[in-house]
Amino acid sequence: MPSGEYLRYVALGDSQTEGLGDGDDTVGLRGFADRFAEHLTAVSPGLHYANLAVRGRVAGQVRAEQLGPALALRPDLATVVAGVNDLLRPRFDAAEVAGHLEEMFAALTAAGAQVVTLTFPDVGKIAPLARPIRSRVFDLNTHIRAAAARHGVTVAETGRHAVATDPRLWSADRLHASPLGHERIAAALAEAIHLPGSDDAWTRPLPPHAVPRGWQAAAAELRWAAGFLGPWLGRRLRGQSSGDGRTAKRPQLLPLDGPGVSARARRSPKGAADGG
Repeated sequence: MPSGEYLRYVALGDSQTEGLGDGDDTVGLRGFADRFAEHLTAVSPGLHYANLAVRGRVAGQVRAEQLGPALALRPDLATVVAGVNDLLRPRFDAAEVAGHLEEMFAALTAAGAQVVTLTFPDVGKIAPLARPIRSRVFDLNTHIRAAAARHGVTVAETGRHAVATDPRLWSADRLHASPLGHERIAAALAEAIHLPGSDDAWTRPLPPHAVPRGWQAAAAELRWAAGFLGPWLGRRLRGQSSGDGRTAKRPQLLPLDGPGVSARARRSPKGAADGG
């Protein structure tokens, strides 16, 4: 495939790839994969794009449920982004999670696809209450880089740039990127594959802004815990996921402006959110 020209792009993953935080289930979700497909289409107008991601899926579920359909679509480009939901589980094993990712890397590259993945930012700087799991993030990133290197997978190093923890790049739940965050991720992927017209502008910091301190910061943490962390933990205890009963939003390869699944038909219960 000539540099920068792609015909079939397939996205595998969880809620970040599905697009949570960028739109909603009423008006529709956009997300970094859709935005990356827009970058690709600007260079390759004949691009067809499928998005197999489903919110709430851990890496093993992404491999089990999405790898086969992805291979059947014969992509020449694929993104594989998963593992955040695993980070939030009590029994987290970075090697096991990365093993599922590596199986996808190996199968897709063996089938002739160029594969792109990314690293994750320091969650402790995004949500202070998540500091106990920040070492898990660093460990998983190390494993992702090693697995990617073994299979010639391109890594967008979103986890290494300070701007990735700017709160303006995250939605209110601090688990999903905001529209601006999804935009930056898409730009990072474009730069990682050296797409014509891409550059490192996505790494640049945003203008200074006021940061809550003291009691205001503490109050914000309590609101976040009550509004998002508590409900998430409640679903885990009940064995539930916001992805229950959901299917991929774009299971077939279509032109970017082609028809998709009705967002209204895929709506989750009001207020549902998941870790990734």
